[in-house]
Amino acid sequence: MLFNSYLFILFFLPVTVAGYFLLNGLKWHRPAELFLLGMSLWFYAYFNVSYLPLMLFSIVFNYGIYRLFGICGSGARRKGLLLTGIVCNLGVLFYFKYYDFFVENVNALFRTDMALKGILLPLGISFFTFQQLSFVIDAYRGEIPDYSFLRYALFVSFFPQLIAGPIVTHDELVPQFADADKRRVDWRNLSQGLYMFSMGLAKKALVADMFGNAANWGFAHYLELNAPNAWLTILAYTIQIYFDFSGYCDMAIGIGKFLNIDLPVNFHSPYKALTITEFWERWHMTLTRFFTRYVYIPLGGNRKGTARMCLNTMIVFLTSGLWHGANWTFVLWGGAHGVFCVAVKVFEGFFKGLHPALNWLVTFSFVNVMWVFFRADSILQALVILKRAVCLNMGAIDTNIIQAFQLKEIQYLAGRLGLDGLYRDFPQVWMAGCFACALAVLLGKRNSHERMERFSAGVSESALTALLMVWGIFSLSGISTFLYFNF
Repeated sequence: MLFNSYLFILFFLPVTVAGYFLLNGLKWHRPAELFLLGMSLWFYAYFNVSYLPLMLFSIVFNYGIYRLFGICGSGARRKGLLLTGIVCNLGVLFYFKYYDFFVENVNALFRTDMALKGILLPLGISFFTFQQLSFVIDAYRGEIPDYSFLRYALFVSFFPQLIAGPIVTHDELVPQFADADKRRVDWRNLSQGLYMFSMGLAKKALVADMFGNAANWGFAHYLELNAPNAWLTILAYTIQIYFDFSGYCDMAIGIGKFLNIDLPVNFHSPYKALTITEFWERWHMTLTRFFTRYVYIPLGGNRKGTARMCLNTMIVFLTSGLWHGANWTFVLWGGAHGVFCVAVKVFEGFFKGLHPALNWLVTFSFVNVMWVFFRADSILQALVILKRAVCLNMGAIDTNIIQAFQLKEIQYLAGRLGLDGLYRDFPQVWMAGCFACALAVLLGKRNSHERMERFSAGVSESALTALLMVWGIFSLSGISTFLYFNF
């Protein structure tokens, strides 16, 4: 089930919120949590019910590991239990996400002919696996209080963050389910939640999907691109993935607010970053936190000298790249980010000496180029697109890219205002306006989270919320999944 679908918006979400608070209002707190767990499992099973047993088994297995820590004491048995938990979690993730990738490379390297299994990737497996890994490691460290199985299952399966994050830790989420003050309707939270949800829906349905149409055409026809079309394709994907992921994060936070649950901020205007390290402090913040806390620091972090710091940084970024997908494009993407982060740390004085505007330009340009590898089906495809972007073939902009920005709603509005001729005859102007407005918003405006903190439910905020919600709902005829559902 998608956040940006009629079923979710008009049925699932209102039924879930109403049922949860109705049961809590009757003082049936345990049934309320069971109801929320059941709705979360339905939300997950709606995508593919055959993978529901996998997630249920994962929940039972990891909760069992947690309970065994409480009775096995310390020493070798405890470490063996931790190793079992890590290996089993990563083993399941490897089988479903990387088995075919591994076999393909073994076949290519050793000229073998092992059969591929064509395994369908279960949605959200990367996220709920990492979330449970953090729980198991914290349990080994003795940092987790006594949690019931129900609340642990709800911690893993809570539907706003189940499929594409944020990757929450137990202390951020579980205590909120036990908080009596959060079992009553909070009208401020509802208004903030509606605002965040409408902002996220608009980002996804009105902006990300529009730029995505242009990017999809460019990547599909990369051999036909001239320089202007190549640059528009690259920039279109840069804008698409920003608003797509930002939209999902906004909607997740908004849904959590409906239920009085505060999810951690996972996206904080990353294209405003002046350095690549700052970019990763702003993009997918909970994933960065996970790798820092459970990989980088245990490896020694920056405590064992510069060389070890560089190695640890590269391990983190190569792992992060592979986490995003089973393709060498992701490995290259992660490795390149790691090299740049190492360079910024090693030559910190040099980068600090640069003008902030130059630092931003270097960082933003690097991110744009690397998104090509992130999006491409192969390294060769990415290199062809980049080659065509720097060639001197300055031909016309393809009509397919221009038409990606021809929204029916805008055409209708232009007709009502008597401007349909201008809109029809000069579509390039509208396309350029879309790019300019998108860049102005993501670089020059406060983000949704910052605006939510100042949200007052006044006339202007309420009108904007209503407009974005209605417009977003009427734009759902061409439903598309969020990009991070693929990871």
